Amino acid sequence: MTRPKHKSRPAAEALTLTPIAYTRSCFKDKFGVPRQPGLTRHAHAELVIAPPFDREDAFRGLETASHLWLTFQFHEAVRAEWRPVVRPPRLGGNKKIGVFASRSPFRPNSLGLSVVRNDGLERKNGRLVLRIRDHDLIDGTPILDIKPYLPFADALPDASMGWADTPPVDRVDVGFTPEAETALATLSPTDYPDLQGLIEDVVSYDPRPSFRRGRDEDRIYGAHLYDLNVRFRFITAGGMVRVEVVSIC
Repeated sequence: MTRPKHKSRPAAEALTLTPIAYTRSCFKDKFGVPRQPGLTRHAHAELVIAPPFDREDAFRGLETASHLWLTFQFHEAVRAEWRPVVRPPRLGGNKKIGVFASRSPFRPNSLGLSVVRNDGLERKNGRLVLRIRDHDLIDGTPILDIKPYLPFADALPDASMGWADTPPVDRVDVGFTPEAETALATLSPTDYPDLQGLIEDVVSYDPRPSFRRGRDEDRIYGAHLYDLNVRFRFITAGGMVRVEVVSIC
């Protein structure tokens, strides 16, 4: 018997993706965002579920998952043309590697993938909201898919990545000026959960571009966390680098 021939289908030239949620994040812009999820345990966000996906039935059973996979768009890194090589900050910003060997946000389809902690679903002002933590998403990030993290399948202790096998260890000591400490004491922990820990995590990993490190010691940088401008500077003394939070306003 002659087997029927299967007709080949041309690959789709473009896909239309509909966001299922948008992010309300403690990170208001790209500067200061951790370069990977989980580098701060103090980053909170809400995923505001968009219609028609805002039905509790679509999330039934998700409460049993401690962590989630999020597929999202790097919406502030979309470019008209893609480049085959990138310069990862982990390699000092000078060495080039292939974009598909990296986790750079500058990708052909501008898609990202992160593991985050699941803090539960709730109705808030009539909107269905999924609360998350330990994330690396800036405000307004479109969420394209949500899946539960499966420890038996997704955790691979023998996996390796060569140039990025271990967590970054070059954290610097963090101090606060009296002005910054006073500002921290006046802020509501309900409105700004885990704020001191969040600030310490963000600045201790040195969010400056690689080419700025070791320069501009008097320069004051600012990171927008929630609706606050956290201003800080790096100080070198005795060959050691530390960071001082100057003000929080």
